[in-house]
Amino acid sequence: MKIIVLGTRGIPNILGGVETHCEELYPRICKLGHDVTIITRTPYVEDKTLLSYNGVKLKHIFAPKQKSIEAIAHTFLGIMYAGFKRPDVLHIHAVGPMIMTPLARLLGLKVVVTNHGPDYDRQKWGKLAKSILQLGEYLGTKTAHKVIVISNVIRTILKTKYNRQDTTLIYNGVNKPELAIADDYITHLNLEKNKYIIAVGRFVEEKGFSDLIKAYSNITTPYKLVLVGDADHETVYSKHLKKEAVDAKVILTGFIKGEQLCQIFSHARLFVMPSYHEGLPIALLEAMSYNLDVLVSDIPANIEVALDNKYYFNVGNIEAITTSIINALETPERSIDNSKLMHQKYNWDNIAKETIEVYTLLQS
Repeated sequence: MKIIVLGTRGIPNILGGVETHCEELYPRICKLGHDVTIITRTPYVEDKTLLSYNGVKLKHIFAPKQKSIEAIAHTFLGIMYAGFKRPDVLHIHAVGPMIMTPLARLLGLKVVVTNHGPDYDRQKWGKLAKSILQLGEYLGTKTAHKVIVISNVIRTILKTKYNRQDTTLIYNGVNKPELAIADDYITHLNLEKNKYIIAVGRFVEEKGFSDLIKAYSNITTPYKLVLVGDADHETVYSKHLKKEAVDAKVILTGFIKGEQLCQIFSHARLFVMPSYHEGLPIALLEAMSYNLDVLVSDIPANIEVALDNKYYFNVGNIEAITTSIINALETPERSIDNSKLMHQKYNWDNIAKETIEVYTLLQS
């Protein structure tokens, strides 16, 4: 099959959950014998001469780097390209780009959409942007040939709001990592093994990092706090967050991947996710794949991962976050083996096969 993919900023090594999803999924689909082209957004592509990655073709198309119009403008141009190329399947990711699904249908394309979560719940969006994202969810859900969801939470939303009964649940995945032995990167950051707490994600309001910094500031502890990530678009919030972090002596790594990220995960004592909103959090799955102790907010997407109750805290409750961290650090480190769960439920190879099954249904 010939497949064109829209809705991601691009691959490889571009910050974001949808980006990680696509970077893991589509090379596997190529290895199973299919022709995949990912349409990237030029502002995020450092090397525009890179035209393929692990078998996936890359088509770099202009996008204005303005968060209010970036996804819609780029998706329109991408659909025009797909209309010219006539793939067997056009796969659109995320509710913002899904607003262009009817246009793709008008061009006679067979469309699959993946809903990664109700992005309109994110605090960074104003009323107009939220309305546009809600319209995207509506149009994509109503007009796509096939709808994939990454959690039961999203499946229930689409059943309830739009009476879409035939969605396909395909979880996000995670790779089983090789634990890092080297520690040169964490040493460079002035960190010691098992003596720091990590949180991972983009510097946007809904990740709750400001709550975590405030909770950490309430604790007298030798454990350091490390924030892994950065902002896609520098905002008043992201600038304030960085200042807040520096004032609290929190370590900021910026956006890291590969060996550096592996070292950060491998040698951490605790992973904390204080998010107000997630689809199905890849960062949490990654932490679990490293068999880390975790603490997460009690939002529906995190609850779906089905941890013991003691590993959840009330979202937005700084006192609860503080207490949870203190209790976790005072409790002996758990001996955890999540390998069976990761292999069965969150296995990228299985996810690739399940996605191809959805595509195949469109060809019959």
